[in-house]
Amino acid sequence: MLINILSTILTGTMIIGTAFTPIYANQAMRTTQFVQANEAEAQCLALNVYYEARSSNLADKAGVADVVLNRVADRRYPDTICDVVQDGYKSGRKDCQFSWYCDGKPDVPVDLDRWFEAQTVAYNMIEFKEYRGISEGATHYHATYVNPFWASSLRMVGRIGEHIYYRWE
Repeated sequence: MLINILSTILTGTMIIGTAFTPIYANQAMRTTQFVQANEAEAQCLALNVYYEARSSNLADKAGVADVVLNRVADRRYPDTICDVVQDGYKSGRKDCQFSWYCDGKPDVPVDLDRWFEAQTVAYNMIEFKEYRGISEGATHYHATYVNPFWASSLRMVGRIGEHIYYRWE
């Protein structure tokens, strides 16, 4: 941990080991596959937390991470963290599940304090399942200031920070 803290202070990046224990998906939803949590998967989850909830509270950041993992466990979505985060991307189109991924801007975090928080949430969610389940099975969320067309077709779970969370019935 001291190496991670020093690395973050000196370079702005957290060293995340590659020897993670596999996280088994929800047995009721995807019985034969699991998420191999490695550095790339942790990076994808941290980037999503950073760009979707960097200015929100810790619970909201954990909720955003939880939604990604809930999607990994759901047969309707891709079965890896990176594939879920990048879902819908087509060159020249903006159909991504997470808008930051298709916005055309560089995906390099600039707020190093918020980046450290996002990495910590992602790492702890993957490695220790910390806050796992906080979204109560949500597979969708949106910012409080928008009203997406799909919201009425899902069951609202509730609000955490700056997002409203939903799940399939």
